[in-house]
Amino acid sequence: MEKRQLGRSGLRVSRMALGTMTWGGDTDADEAASQLVAFVDAGGTLVDTADIYGEGESERMLGALLADLVPREDIVLATKAVARRTDGPFGGGASRGALLSALDGSLRRLGTDHVDLWQLHAWDTTVPLEETLAALDYAVHSGKVRYTGISNYSGWQVATAAARSTAHPIVSTQMEYSLVQRGVEREVVPACEYHGIGLLPWAPLGRGVLTGKYRTGTPADSRGASPAYAGYVEQHRTDRAARIVQAVATAADGLGTSPLCVALAWVRDRPGVVAPVVGARDTGQLTGSLAAEEITLPPAIKAALDDVSAIEFGYPERWPK
Repeated sequence: MEKRQLGRSGLRVSRMALGTMTWGGDTDADEAASQLVAFVDAGGTLVDTADIYGEGESERMLGALLADLVPREDIVLATKAVARRTDGPFGGGASRGALLSALDGSLRRLGTDHVDLWQLHAWDTTVPLEETLAALDYAVHSGKVRYTGISNYSGWQVATAAARSTAHPIVSTQMEYSLVQRGVEREVVPACEYHGIGLLPWAPLGRGVLTGKYRTGTPADSRGASPAYAGYVEQHRTDRAARIVQAVATAADGLGTSPLCVALAWVRDRPGVVAPVVGARDTGQLTGSLAAEEITLPPAIKAALDDVSAIEFGYPERWPK
């Protein structure tokens, strides 16, 4: 798998990341092991988790696998803090105490003495940004964190955090980005490019919609049929999305590949993108995503997909020109 620099940093990662949000929930330990092996065997290195996934179970499962199955040094290990909430004075948020407590908890669950990329899962309006960034600097100085990133920040939040994180610059951000969700192109992507921040798209398959599985209905075994995820998927089941899905399916037919591969290849090669974060319920789904590594979209198909999924840019948004 091809490697890319993560933002304006010396960290090189695979251009596809393995997401583990379902680990400890829909994905059990055996299936997680199979996914990790398949990902590493394909040349993948960047594995992403968070302290909130499965109430910490995702980190525990990943830590056990790194101890017994895949060498720790073969993985760029990324996790997140801020979103996990527990009782007590340090039970969540982006305060210094909460962040450093969360980091120690993540390290325990992961069974390691450091993470390669530690990310703020969300902006915290209740904590001064200077306090949050100082905690990130301390974590790097302590040796427990190698690089820092953010997630789900708006354009002005990305720019502000980047401008103030001078000691150890923020190198990445995770944002929802796909053919059916291109809003980040208005301000987040330009801010990332200006400040040298690499973009790690989550939900690069439009929460599953871009695979085409919902074109004729809702499969019984899909997230769209699950009470827990139906609303999550429904946001992208619109008339506009249906037109985009049809264009993706047409492109896939012409290229002799799957809609999944077309959608992944499109977002993977967008300006500023380093690695889409791909999650899967089982290894079969993951293998389908990994096949996108073999696909490069012809310019005419990229242009057609750009056109059918285009969003409006109004004043003062001037990107792209």
